[in-house]
Amino acid sequence: MNTIIGKRIASIALAGVLTIGLSACGGQSTGDSGSGASDDGTVIITNVSYDPTRELYQAYNELFKEHYKEETGNDIEIVQSHGGSGGQARSVVEGADADVVTLALAHDITLIEQAGLIEEGWLDEFDKNSSPYTSTIVFLVRKGNEKGINDWDDLTKDGVDIINPDPKSSGGACWNFLAAWEYASRKFDNDEDAVKDFMTKLYDNVTVMDSGARGATTTFVENGQGDVLIAWENEAIATVTEYPDEYEIISPSVSILAQPSVAIVDENAKKDGTEEVSKEYLEFLYTDEAQQIIGENGYRPSNEEILNSFSDKFDLDMELCTIDDFGGWDAAYDTFFNDGAIFDEIYSH
Repeated sequence: MNTIIGKRIASIALAGVLTIGLSACGGQSTGDSGSGASDDGTVIITNVSYDPTRELYQAYNELFKEHYKEETGNDIEIVQSHGGSGGQARSVVEGADADVVTLALAHDITLIEQAGLIEEGWLDEFDKNSSPYTSTIVFLVRKGNEKGINDWDDLTKDGVDIINPDPKSSGGACWNFLAAWEYASRKFDNDEDAVKDFMTKLYDNVTVMDSGARGATTTFVENGQGDVLIAWENEAIATVTEYPDEYEIISPSVSILAQPSVAIVDENAKKDGTEEVSKEYLEFLYTDEAQQIIGENGYRPSNEEILNSFSDKFDLDMELCTIDDFGGWDAAYDTFFNDGAIFDEIYSH
């Protein structure tokens, strides 16, 4: 097994072990310290994030530690926690001691706000609607693309096995669903019955529905299941970088601008005395040094100049819809993802 995927799989196994200690709050962690300060004065904060950001924050945290030491003379430890974005949000609501959350979509952070842990207006606290990086949704196929998968239409064909996470627990899966829905809406001129039929055929072909995006990548890459993975762009890039002779990325004709969001968990940060450092931790994501690390890890930097410097890595010509095209996340959840909404209708037909 090569290094990137091997480390990714190992981190999942480690997270599974550490989950035993966090089972009361449902999180998965790569560390087990509480937030605040240790006996030697080291500042400790906890970043509760979603599945595919492990490697990004491992790299970013080292950069931030150096910055914080230079600025303050003090050491800092950042505890990472990763899992499906929806599950991670619920873990914070249920008591996980997150100082900051860096989740797959704004709706998951809104759930924490509604629980009284994050103050109103968090979306405007940081630049670009508190999205220091973006991504999109692509297809990862095995080299040679034996099934001829080039666009969303091809995912509805008989004999195509799809690996895709579950929108009930995975933020990435919600982005996946909306990108496919947008394609079908354009194809069928917003005929909802035709669009639902298209989506039903697509989800009929989903053979494994993991709880999170990283689990879906593991199923496809490590376990060798499926013909195509509907994937975060960064997950696809990491896989192709590690296995250039085994996988390739297919950019669909229509996808979506996926905007992961960040926020301070105000109530926890106040309790832990980490408000200022938590704010600095998230603000530093927008610096040129951090934006470079973001691009190197397969996420699209919010800084347009730095994004364009990665034009060889990203397909910047893709046609992308946005969550605003669905009326925002509250409307999208009401229409598609809440219990009894369209996803349940088409998946439990």
